[in-house]
Parts: sequence; structure tokens; C-alpha cells
Amino acid sequence: MPLEIIDADIHQIDMKTRLPFKYGIATMTEAPLVFVRVRVDIDGQECCGISSDLLPPKWFTKIPDKPLDAEVDEMRDVVRHAARACIGLRAATAFDLWQNLSAQQSTWGDAQGYPRLLSNFGTTFTERAVIESCGKAAGQTFAQMLAHNTLGVRLQEIDAALSGTPSDYLTHSIRNRVPLRQTIGMADPLTPADIADDEQLHDRLPQALTESVERYALKQLKVKVSGVADADRDRLSQIVRIMQDTGRQWSFSMDGNELFQSFDQFKDYWEQLSADGMFDKLNLLFVEQPFHRSVALDENVLAEFRTWTERPVTIIDESGSGTDSLPRALQLGYCGTSHKNCKGVFSSIVNMCRIRNLQQEQPHRTLLMSGEDLANIGPVALLQDLAVANSLGVVSIERNGHHYFSGLSSFSTELQNQMLNAHPDLYHASPNGWPTLKVTDGEISLETINQAPLGLGFELDVTEFERLDIQD
Repeated sequence: MPLEIIDADIHQIDMKTRLPFKYGIATMTEAPLVFVRVRVDIDGQECCGISSDLLPPKWFTKIPDKPLDAEVDEMRDVVRHAARACIGLRAATAFDLWQNLSAQQSTWGDAQGYPRLLSNFGTTFTERAVIESCGKAAGQTFAQMLAHNTLGVRLQEIDAALSGTPSDYLTHSIRNRVPLRQTIGMADPLTPADIADDEQLHDRLPQALTESVERYALKQLKVKVSGVADADRDRLSQIVRIMQDTGRQWSFSMDGNELFQSFDQFKDYWEQLSADGMFDKLNLLFVEQPFHRSVALDENVLAEFRTWTERPVTIIDESGSGTDSLPRALQLGYCGTSHKNCKGVFSSIVNMCRIRNLQQEQPHRTLLMSGEDLANIGPVALLQDLAVANSLGVVSIERNGHHYFSGLSSFSTELQNQMLNAHPDLYHASPNGWPTLKVTDGEISLETINQAPLGLGFELDVTEFERLDIQD
């Protein structure tokens, strides 16, 4: 499918959380939500695609003393550059266009002194919008585009060990329902007794973990830890009691938030945390990114990690900044990586094909790709991320935007009604009337998402948002 990008624009709306989201060194209480649209000529047919993401502080660059406004400006900068650079680009396939734009963006980002994870963030906006455009032009869902290789993915150009197309590796069935793995942030109250009177919310949505567990019948959790073993053991013990009281089978992952600077530091922490058989009867799925990105893929720092027989199943997240990250991680003893649309769709396609290929060659080896989240919210980002993760066969998907934001209350009534009409299985009216995520028996439905070109399935009117100048 030959294509040319005719135009691009950027819009923004400022979002406020309903309760603080503390993850690592940052606590999110507000963040801009950015939308990028592209107009694409695809084999003579003009289509418009869209993408969206929050600009989350202290994730793409974890520099403690950098002002939050400066970080947001940098994130806008990389989005602007990619949108500006894509205009006029021509390519034989979406895959070719992504490679072209990614190379331009990386060269520019390196010159600016931006880390690859940050500069690549800008590329992913255009990448997703182009993919949606291709789905519209072909009349295909994302899963169908993978099955027919509509996007023109050439795996061997990224990894010589792979041959063929994504459909040779991604042979799973598309699911209509997936478990929701809800985040427990570092500042989240576990019970109503933990909520001060002046912090009580009145939106009739769950605030404490016990309330979420009861309302949503949660069966999967993601626990963010502090790195202090005694405090984390105590908090985890409280969570265990809450979940055991439900009588349900449950599982959880742990997010290390890049807290550890050395192998010995993490090993000591883990031995303290797991003392006395702490995890013997708990279904721990994996530990996510315990090591700081500056050392996480350093073979000198982690020389003993692979041979540590008691190491937990561990994956990278923030360290997945390029298509070469997963092979390096697997060599060091990690078991996989995360999928996030904000890290790149094509990168995740290649990575999941790598994992499937290795699983065929080494069936007894633990390998996985998880679905992780940084307050992904509708109307676009949440749906597109779910569409990609589900099509790749990701079986554990963290979602937390429904918990930290008040549904779609920040958007116009017209947009809210569009969402309720287009995705009645995924959203329903909250007690206050605006749409919020519909969680039933700890799961969310993907039926309508699976039927759309890339999750959304309707034209979003962006004129209700602030238009940003695409230039610097």
C-alpha cells in the first residue's frame, strides 16, 4: 500500500487526576492529553488517522531535579518534530515509512541530547495514526492487518533470526474479553480508613483498593513497590489479606520502578522481601524493571543476574527504548519485555514475533510480553493500546486510567455519547452520568475494539481541544 503523508496537526486538552498517582519518583495530579492527526494518501485514497497519549512526567526521563514543565515541553517537542517531519514523506508501506521517520527522529533527538525512549515517543504518535489510516483504507482491523501483512512488515530487516511475516508467529485467537490488571500506586489507599476526611472523593467511583476489588471483582493487580523491604512486605501483606477475603483466585505483578542501581542491591531486597516463604502461595506473574535504566542492560553490572537461580521472572519496561533492547535483555537473564503503544507498535510486533520464535525453539523457557500502562485513558489511547495488545496475544494487561481519572468527564457531551454508542461493551454511564470503563468480573470487553481499524471506530472531532502550533 504506497502512501504519502499530506498533512498533520496536533491538539491538546489538560487533564486532572481524580486522585494522585504516585509511580516511582513522580506523582501525577495533572498532565496534558495530546492528539495527533495525519492525512494520508494511500494508493490514491485519502484517509485520516489519529493517535493520542498523556504526557506523563518523570517516565521518559527520570531526572529527579528537572522541573515538570520542562519535561512536558520536551515531550511536546518530540511530538511536534515527528509530526512536522512526517509531512511529505512517501513510502511503499507503513513499515517503510516508520523506518524512515524513526531514523530521522533518532538523528534529530540525539542532536538535541534526548534519550531514545523520549525521541521515539514522538515517532509513535505518527506511527499509530498512519496505522489507523491504513486500516481504514484497507477496510481491516489491526488483527487483520497483521494477518495479511497489510503494513508491509519485514521482520528479517530487524532481526535476522526471523523469517516470513507476523502471521507466521502470531497464530493465537483474538479474544473478546481480557482480565484487567489494576495498578496499586504507591500512595493509593488500601481501605477507606486510609483516606483522610479532606481527601474523600464524591464521584461515587471506588477510591480505596477494597472498594475497587468489590466493585470490579478484580482478579489481577499490579503493585508498585518502594524498594524498602520491610515497608513493602507490610503493604503486600495487607493486599494479600484483602484479596484472600474475596475467596477468588488472583495474581499480581510487581513494578520495581527502576529503584535498584546494582545486582546486589536488588538481590538483597528480594531475599528480604521473599523471606519466610512470602511468595510460596502467591501467584506472582513477574517483576517489572527493577533496575534503573542506566544499568538495566549493562552486562558488567548484571553479570550475575542470569546465574542467580532464585531470581524472579523479570522483564524490562523503560529499558525497551529500541528494537535491539529485548535481545540484549534476554541475554542478561530477563524473561521478556512490556508492550506500550507509546514505545512503538512495530517494535512490539517484532518483539512478540521474537518471543514466539524462541518459545518454539526453547519450549521450557519462560518468555513473555506483558501489557503495561501509565494511566492510559480514552477516547483514543486506551482503545488503540488494547487493540494492539490483544492482536499480539498479550495475556496480562495492566489498566489504571479508569482509576486515576474520572472516566470521560472532561470531554464534550457529544464525544461522550459517541463513545457510549460505539463501545457500549467497554464503557457505560457512571453514577454521575459520564462514561467510565465497564469492568465485569475483573474483565473488560474488547468486542467493539476488535471490529475497528485501530480501536476507535469513529471520527473524533478534535476542534473541542486546543490546537498546538506544529512548529517549534
